[in-house]
Amino acid sequence: MEIIVLGTSAGTPTRQRNMSGLALRLRGARQWVLIDCAEGTQHRILRTPLSVMSLRAVFITHLHGDHCYGLPGLLASAAMAGRSDALTVVGPPPLRGMIDAIMVASQLSLPYPLVWLTPNDLAGDLAGAPLMPELAVDATALSHGLPCWAYGFTEAAMARHLDTEKLRADAVPASPLWGDIQQGRDVTLADGRFIKAADYLLPPRRARRIVVAGDNDRPELLATAAHGADVLVHEATYTEDVLQKIGPGPQHSSAMRVARFAESAGVRNLVLTHFSPRYQDHGALPMSLLENEARAHYSDNLILARDLDHYVLERSGALVRGEQTPAAVKAAPSTSDREPR
Repeated sequence: MEIIVLGTSAGTPTRQRNMSGLALRLRGARQWVLIDCAEGTQHRILRTPLSVMSLRAVFITHLHGDHCYGLPGLLASAAMAGRSDALTVVGPPPLRGMIDAIMVASQLSLPYPLVWLTPNDLAGDLAGAPLMPELAVDATALSHGLPCWAYGFTEAAMARHLDTEKLRADAVPASPLWGDIQQGRDVTLADGRFIKAADYLLPPRRARRIVVAGDNDRPELLATAAHGADVLVHEATYTEDVLQKIGPGPQHSSAMRVARFAESAGVRNLVLTHFSPRYQDHGALPMSLLENEARAHYSDNLILARDLDHYVLERSGALVRGEQTPAAVKAAPSTSDREPR
């Protein structure tokens, strides 16, 4: 499973960070899904191996602009590129009305169908929706100024390998019948023996799971969804001292609060994102403040995401840096300190 980070700034972009967006796919797969689509997400996609033609689904966590204002432009670009395959869009119910209004006002016509789902629909039967069949998707309600969700992505079909040692020990001759057994089909051998496939298949490995959360001031709401997850991607908009000064109004989390939760939930890899523009690599409030605060409360693999970071979740559950994506344009830090919504 691969994660490509498309934006990590909260509220407004900086010269080094775009706003929220994250791509997820099975390693090397052509098809992929997008979680949140801030303004400028298209520009980030152009600096990756991803294509809007192979995008299978878009998941919007909530309707603050730094998470969804890029969606109309992305849909229009896919149309201009000649897309004809259906695209699933999952998001809060008002999202459809917002997109419909923009399409009417701008006379945008799409040559491909949109399949609209809400987060609550993910608890039902998605067999007819054009999502990636390799991933099971679920949603968890969060706490923010607008209805907001986290999306969990779990490997759906885990292959079971043949127990070749047992096959040989039971004198089951190697033949195309082994392929039938691999597919879970019972077979009858030439000597009349009946072979039950389940008796010759090894247990499947544990399915990997990635949880990507929207804005949220109560990480504990993810206690069930993130328990034992391989990866949790969660906002850490502020350090705790800044959050205390700002107060509860913006309904965001601090690096400390997310780290404490991830430690208690047994999350193996914690990816922090959605950083207030006040934190800069070389500013008065350096990014190291967020990192040091989180490391004081979380003992496993901690990552502070950067735009165009590319990570691979290996079968072992380790999250490692993948192929290098083109670096973000180098520029002086932004002085913007407008509060994220």
